[in-house]
Amino acid sequence: MKQEATPDTPVRTRIAPSPTGFLHLGTARTALFSWAFARHYGGTFVLRIEDTDVARSTQDSVDQILQAMHWLGLDYDEGPFYQMQRLERYDEVIEQMIAAGTAYPCYCTVEEVEAMKAAQEARGEKRRYDGTWRPEPGKTLPPIPAGVTPAVRFKNPIDGVVTWDDVVKGPISVGNREIDDLIIRRPDGVPTYNYAVAVDDWDMRITHVFRGDEHVNNTPWQINILSALGAPLPKYGHIPVILGNDGLKLSKRRGAVSVGNYEEGGYLPEALLNYLSRLGWSHGDDELFSREQLVSWFDGTHLTKGPAQWDPAKLDWVNGQYIKQADDGRLAGLVAAQLAKRGIQAETAKLPAMCALFKDRCVTTVALADWLAMYFAPVTPSAEDLASHVSEAVKPALAALAARFAAIEWNKAAIQSAIKETIAEQGLKMPQLAIPVRVLVCGRAQTPSVDAVLELFDKEIVIERLRSL
Repeated sequence: MKQEATPDTPVRTRIAPSPTGFLHLGTARTALFSWAFARHYGGTFVLRIEDTDVARSTQDSVDQILQAMHWLGLDYDEGPFYQMQRLERYDEVIEQMIAAGTAYPCYCTVEEVEAMKAAQEARGEKRRYDGTWRPEPGKTLPPIPAGVTPAVRFKNPIDGVVTWDDVVKGPISVGNREIDDLIIRRPDGVPTYNYAVAVDDWDMRITHVFRGDEHVNNTPWQINILSALGAPLPKYGHIPVILGNDGLKLSKRRGAVSVGNYEEGGYLPEALLNYLSRLGWSHGDDELFSREQLVSWFDGTHLTKGPAQWDPAKLDWVNGQYIKQADDGRLAGLVAAQLAKRGIQAETAKLPAMCALFKDRCVTTVALADWLAMYFAPVTPSAEDLASHVSEAVKPALAALAARFAAIEWNKAAIQSAIKETIAEQGLKMPQLAIPVRVLVCGRAQTPSVDAVLELFDKEIVIERLRSL
């Protein structure tokens, strides 16, 4: 469903993570869709931190979420807003609702409600609050128990149907008899999720809510609360889940990695965004595209109804394409940071050239750092490579090459000439010398062109490694 933005209805979207852990991939995708939609229509993207789960919310999680959003480049226009800083506002609205008869105090204890629902289940009935404290005309409520702080419940309509035209799924209807009277404020004074979200979306003038499939069941309550408040309803779009390799839902409870793990793993943010955008949305057959293209295309259409499959190999391919196109100076900074984590200092003006030489072979900056570590730290060739390639017959040639290297200007042309002269002198073919050189100097038998690789080393390191036998 394409949104036609007008001056009277400016698009306002939001992302509202709970700070009970890292920003995981599903939330990152929702943030991306919300951001792209707002940017497409010249609207506003809001960041809200839903921290009413006081027992599990942490400042460390907030910091990780903000850092992940920054790394991804999902810049927000307003926020972050914190729900726990809005308790006074929630209380104000609840008092208005009680006065209007759309909310009421409930003195049932947790134990009483659980016993009530257990009895319903035993009778084969649906588990739900039975309306003990729900005021109705002519109904006599139980005596208020002493010493009990009440919860507050929303007086959900009994009859009728909640219907909305979901941006992703199309028309959805839920009968009000399927929904019980939701607690909107706990006895401890903290609002519950569905109530706080509804008030926030109203106050923040949210016009479009993109969120995961798991929130479909929350939407009828939120619509009814907003309707009871006389508030405008946003358009809802529920995005299908992301499935892992095992076909089960990708979730942090099942160990799905965070956005931060991908940053640490050497992925580029634009590559991760590109890949995430294709999980549940498409623009024809386009696989690789810029953020600007995504914003231009993302109008709320072409969102898929079926679940998306997380494919690590596809992400690696996408990231590899972005690394090939990346500025070498930028890659040098990322690789230097990766090497620093290993205790390796890579301070050299040659680092961008090293990245340029090896980046076509790498799908992450971690892999690129694996290659380039040989320039800054000792290498240990495998016993198999030494036995296969560094025979007694080739050792005189290696010694002769080291002597030639000591006498030349250190550049690619001179290195190539020294190798060719040694091959001719020793009666060898290029692989018979080049591969042993790679093994001793680089620690591996396969590299790009050996003269290009050696040129980026300090000459003394190359000579030392060739003479290390």
